[in-house]
Amino acid sequence: MNANGLELKILPQDLTVCKVAAVSDIDLDAEFYFLGRTDEELSLVCRTEDAPANTLAREDGWRGFRIQGTLDFSLIGILSRLTGILAEHRIGVFAVSTYNTDTILVKAENLDRALAALSVAGYRIV
Repeated sequence: MNANGLELKILPQDLTVCKVAAVSDIDLDAEFYFLGRTDEELSLVCRTEDAPANTLAREDGWRGFRIQGTLDFSLIGILSRLTGILAEHRIGVFAVSTYNTDTILVKAENLDRALAALSVAGYRIV
């Protein structure tokens, strides 16, 4: 799939990436969150206003966009191409993948620059 076939949807909310001690610290009824657990940590991406008061580490100031639609698992290199373009423009990312799609977070001050670079590369921004 080429860039011209993909639309990127800007998420409207300010986001926070944090590390929490327990799932009980998280509002599981919140409208938007992504939770990841490994043998070493419990990480949360959520709207800034929904971030738990008690975190082990926290970084505010993220904004995000996601690839519209459901991505087939046979598609290869989509996230790599997006993050490669952003890396060429020296824009750091925090990527979150779900069953349906990928979401890319960038620091809020880099959002306009990131979207401009992706637009020039042929991605449609919605």
